[in-house]
Amino acid sequence: MTKLYYQEPGTWFGDCMPWAHDGIFYLFHQRDNRNPKPFGEPFGWDLSVTRDFVHYEDKGVAIPRGSMDEQDQFIFAGSVFEAEGSFHAFYTGYNRDYEGMGKNPQVLMHAVSSDLIHLEKTNDDLTFSPQEGYDPGDWRDPFVLWNEEENQYLLLLGTRKNSPKTAQTGCTVYFTSPDLKNWEFKGDFFSPGLYTMHEMPDLFRIGDWWYHVISEYSDRDRMIYRMSKSIYGPWITPEDDAFDGRAYYAARTCAMNGRRFLFGWVPTREDCTDTGNFEWAGTFMAHEVYQRTDGTLGVKVPDEVWNTFENEEQLPDIRISSQGERTSKIPDVKSGDIFRLDATISLETKVKDFGLRFYENTEDGQAYQYHFLSGEERVLFEKNPNWPWYQCMNLGLERPIHLEEGKTYHIQLIVDDTVSTLYVNGIALNARFYTKPGESISFFVTDGTVTVKDIHIARGLTK
Repeated sequence: MTKLYYQEPGTWFGDCMPWAHDGIFYLFHQRDNRNPKPFGEPFGWDLSVTRDFVHYEDKGVAIPRGSMDEQDQFIFAGSVFEAEGSFHAFYTGYNRDYEGMGKNPQVLMHAVSSDLIHLEKTNDDLTFSPQEGYDPGDWRDPFVLWNEEENQYLLLLGTRKNSPKTAQTGCTVYFTSPDLKNWEFKGDFFSPGLYTMHEMPDLFRIGDWWYHVISEYSDRDRMIYRMSKSIYGPWITPEDDAFDGRAYYAARTCAMNGRRFLFGWVPTREDCTDTGNFEWAGTFMAHEVYQRTDGTLGVKVPDEVWNTFENEEQLPDIRISSQGERTSKIPDVKSGDIFRLDATISLETKVKDFGLRFYENTEDGQAYQYHFLSGEERVLFEKNPNWPWYQCMNLGLERPIHLEEGKTYHIQLIVDDTVSTLYVNGIALNARFYTKPGESISFFVTDGTVTVKDIHIARGLTK
């Protein structure tokens, strides 16, 4: 089990519906018990709270699932918010048997609370059933906010058009209401024709910009966003429209004290092997979101998470130079099963590639690595060596990054048991791995020269 990132023992953390209140983040989420596999046994919503993304308190069941015959046999994702003197949750009631019975399998439902701990189902007769022309089997994940410009509530949800499942008809649709009771369907909010389905839609504003976030599982299984000066678009696609790679999904954002965070999960792999495919649900971890000067969004490690490590040690600077080969240097340090590492890497010359390895076996060279390919302008997670083919299923475990000769890059890495998170230049890249061939850390370069300075490693967590 991870020691820093959150996962209640015996369960796997699913989609999160965060809400901030009185200095506390309320993490409403699903807990899958993998009995006997993901989505095997129905679940409701559970609740955990945190102030710092380091310490968590389990509050147990927040919305209990319905019976096997009821609409909310499973309670899929939704959103929590405060309005009309109460706390509200709009959520997706899903019954996997209903489609075969000619009923809508996914319907939006409502619950209220006075204390944010227990939510009572209202069983309101809401007019949120799937609209004509949309797939009733993919109609979920409502998100609600108050639109000050029009003095009304706006509800987004993810869906797709009625079409073959492989058709790229995924879209975000929306309803409006003056009072949370009477809702009017308005049609498509964002329909780019790029994905088969939109999940976990989110909408928020920072300064002059509106941001619409969705999770998609048909192109690269990742979270993407669009930006606009208007709440209804037109939506601009930034050059890098993602926050992380394949191993971070279904995150919603929430803000407190002027800071906004992503609340998502790192998936496990089938059979707990590096070659296994990713599964639904896993381990919770948070990114902090910030706005760049051009309006695009970046992510960084929350200070509370970074500063919870102790026993920091500074390592000697390293200069690595190679010509026509790959050269690596291994600091005299052991990593342990939970650590953080940061370093400043300067590209003295043009380089073909460079990278950072961890859990390296110094005898046979096996390791995991974050590999920066300068000419391809991307960083990827992989296992080294990738022999015999293949050692790690890493499709989608990459991020774009522009690298220049003479520039310096600050790299931060957190490794927590089977999860690693890289931060550099406002991008993040999570990964899940299992074998741990060794304990060493190394840096390498091919065809060029790099200097690695200000190397710090810290192992273990403060109490």
